[in-house]
Amino acid sequence: MKVLISGGVKNGKTYHAQRLAKALSGKGPLYYIATMAPVDREDDERIARHIAEREGWGFETIECPTDIMSCVYRGRPEGVFLLDSTTALLANEMFSKDGSVDHSAAERVAEELRAFASCVEGIVVVSDSIYSDAQTYSELTQEYRISLAYIDRALAKSFDAVYEVCCGKIICHKGSLLEGYGKESLENKENKVQGGKV
Repeated sequence: MKVLISGGVKNGKTYHAQRLAKALSGKGPLYYIATMAPVDREDDERIARHIAEREGWGFETIECPTDIMSCVYRGRPEGVFLLDSTTALLANEMFSKDGSVDHSAAERVAEELRAFASCVEGIVVVSDSIYSDAQTYSELTQEYRISLAYIDRALAKSFDAVYEVCCGKIICHKGSLLEGYGKESLENKENKVQGGKV
């Protein structure tokens, strides 16, 4: 099963993705692909928090800030891979340390993610929906936001399921919810809010 989980920044997506990946893996191999390349203390603290959260869950961590296809050879294809996140992966691929910008990064990252997903039994990809507000941004920031949206659309089209984490709930936009995966905390898209009531 191939799942995309998106939603607002720092809203619990990683925790839900970890639970889902664990449920999908059964007793099989379980991998956490960490894409963040830390640049400051806040990043270091965030990474430490994520490591502590998944301790004891059976994840084997694969550090991979770029070149996602290299992960094919670093884990067993019958395993389940949790990639966290496309947001960091795109930033690493698009913006080089020398200050150059790869304007074709979105297409390449999307294609590599789809190719990687086709090589493994299961994958859960975490992304951030940072492209849906109406604020005005610099040209380069806007290009990054559009690029991330491009990747998310590409994955949503080819993956089996698309979930959104919103206010602690998981909304299913495509596919179905995994049987037995915390149904009490999940909410289908069909349960639309009307007049303030579900």
